[in-house]
Amino acid sequence: MLYADARIFLTENKASLVYSRLIKRLRALNLESFSDYCALLREEDNGERQEMLSALTTNVTRFFRERHHFDHLEHSVLPPLLARARRGERARLWSAACSSGEEPYSIALTALHLDPRVADLDIKVLATDIDPRMIAHGREGLYPEAALVEDVPPQALQRYFAKEGAGRRAGADLRRMIAFRRLNLNAAWPMRGPFDAIFCRNVAIYFDDATQRALWAKFAAMLAPGGWLYIGHSERVDGPAAACFDSAGVTSYRRNTATAPEVSS
Repeated sequence: MLYADARIFLTENKASLVYSRLIKRLRALNLESFSDYCALLREEDNGERQEMLSALTTNVTRFFRERHHFDHLEHSVLPPLLARARRGERARLWSAACSSGEEPYSIALTALHLDPRVADLDIKVLATDIDPRMIAHGREGLYPEAALVEDVPPQALQRYFAKEGAGRRAGADLRRMIAFRRLNLNAAWPMRGPFDAIFCRNVAIYFDDATQRALWAKFAAMLAPGGWLYIGHSERVDGPAAACFDSAGVTSYRRNTATAPEVSS
């Protein structure tokens, strides 16, 4: 069911993980067995398939995770994009599995560090995730103080996050730059692009080889020539789409002018 809905591929050695995460759903629903739970999942429109998906997807993230990507973004990618935006042109970046929002906010903070006026320009970040709860969290923009203090530079923390209770909420400049939307990476994509940079890190590892190859091809079609793709440290671009990318650093790829292979949604 998880593979059919999201192309997430769990091998038999993940059985204990599935059990430990879904037993909570059985208890919440007062069900006595996994057979009963599977029967419920097969019913239409009861919402439990989404609950299962939320329970079984892994949302490990933090601000500026894998810092080298943000250093590269700051020094090599954003300066020409900002120059273009100052001329009145558009620039688009995509956090393709944004989880609870730390990644797209980190992208926006990097741009604001280079130019505090960037929120007034036509440079935007699309933040998508398959889990609507994560999208709601990111859109809310409220994070514990400890998580922010650990990873966000003090000056940026004071300027772009407002104190609220025991945490801080993302301010107006950050919110204006980011659009949060629910998206299944393995379904049809409604946006047209092109994007100048795509972050999709530590996601493809949950897909089988065929699904990964199809995803790289879809990213190749969505990136502008010269655009950048950032992936996770244990991932690599392969398959037909590999010809569309030039390796440009640690898990960083640049889109060349090769024609993207066709792939079905």
